[in-house]
Amino acid sequence: MNARTPAAAVITGIGVIAPNGLGTPAWWDATLRVENGIRPIRHFDTTRYASRLAGLIPDFVAKEHVPGRLLPQTDRMTRLAIAASDWAVADARVQPATLPEYATSVVHSNSTGGFEFTHREVRKLWTEGPARVSVYESFAWFYAANAGQISIRNKIRGPSSVVIADQAGGLDAIGQARRILRNGGQLVVAGGVESAFDPWGMLSHTATGRVSRAADPAEAYLPFDARAAGYVPGEGGAILIIESADVAARRNARVYGEIAGYAATFDPPPGSGRPRGLERAARLALDDAGLAPEDIDVVFADAAAVPADDDAEAAAIGGIFGPYGVPVTVPKALTGRLMGGGPPLDVAAALLSIRDGVVPATAHVDRPVPGHRLDLVRGTPRAQPVRAALVLARGHGGFNAAVVVRGPAGSLATDRRADDRSTTGSMAEQPRPDRDTVRGDSR
Repeated sequence: MNARTPAAAVITGIGVIAPNGLGTPAWWDATLRVENGIRPIRHFDTTRYASRLAGLIPDFVAKEHVPGRLLPQTDRMTRLAIAASDWAVADARVQPATLPEYATSVVHSNSTGGFEFTHREVRKLWTEGPARVSVYESFAWFYAANAGQISIRNKIRGPSSVVIADQAGGLDAIGQARRILRNGGQLVVAGGVESAFDPWGMLSHTATGRVSRAADPAEAYLPFDARAAGYVPGEGGAILIIESADVAARRNARVYGEIAGYAATFDPPPGSGRPRGLERAARLALDDAGLAPEDIDVVFADAAAVPADDDAEAAAIGGIFGPYGVPVTVPKALTGRLMGGGPPLDVAAALLSIRDGVVPATAHVDRPVPGHRLDLVRGTPRAQPVRAALVLARGHGGFNAAVVVRGPAGSLATDRRADDRSTTGSMAEQPRPDRDTVRGDSR
């Protein structure tokens, strides 16, 4: 097993802003309680909309988290991102401005931009005239606005960027952060936060034809379930402080874990007959981490809740781990798919699973597709040691990404030999799917 090196990328801070919790402790507690953050949209009339549910953050009061001077300059997505990044920086107990001037960076994932801000200003343009349009319209709507505001707020002057690849971009941002550290950077504020739920933004989500039309929040987003009929979009995400391990060690930082592996692939053109790229991305990420499939304790699935996509992901997981070979979970069933913000939230969940020895449950799924042959953690969280986790993400247009995170302890192989999977509450002692009930490998 590869030993950690000073060039390793370690996570020292987590900031979460999610539909079921403001701040990491509140969100994690709600996740372990299986508390749903999917709810009806009530801030505008959805009578004529095919879908009327979203993972919305109900209790965020911007002026309590964002300086007043920034309120006129920012869309809701950026205000959420500023709050999450402030919490992540505070959690890491670091001041980026005290590090060498160009040694800190921001890498942010965003796929929707500032819909609410720009549509308000366009309405002014057509109803009140150009003189009434905010000067901040020139940048507040832009995908890079979050990264820019975070860098200004923290006096970060190193190479920064925004990644646009739908869900996959949330993991690509983390992979890019690790690349920056390997090229000499010391600290990267990385992750993703999204919000696009004004009338036009919600229409854009539903135009894909992949959004659930269910009216009951408990029945709307059912990944890997026989009733799956689309996902629920949501807002929020997570920001991570990722540091070079030697820098973190010098300041005696608390470390949640390491970004041990990362890979990205693209699907082939439709009709080519070639396989999709998710399984290859996962295998490449494992190789990058120097881990074998048996070293992975849990998979955080992409979980599109679109039957054909669920079938493809289940086949990819089965191709690597075998039938029922690894616990699989979808905590985003409580929040909806957060576009670029969702995968960083899954990485945060993976890190806290490692810390606490528990795998969060997949909510509301009570009719798993037998042919998937997945060990889906359902109903309640599962207590078990977690030393390494695989996080998967896909984006519209054929993007795939995978990240492997592992704990901050010593050699994974040594830990496993000492434990020998005999610890109370280990994976071997958890209820497993009854293979005798399997009726076939397809719907």
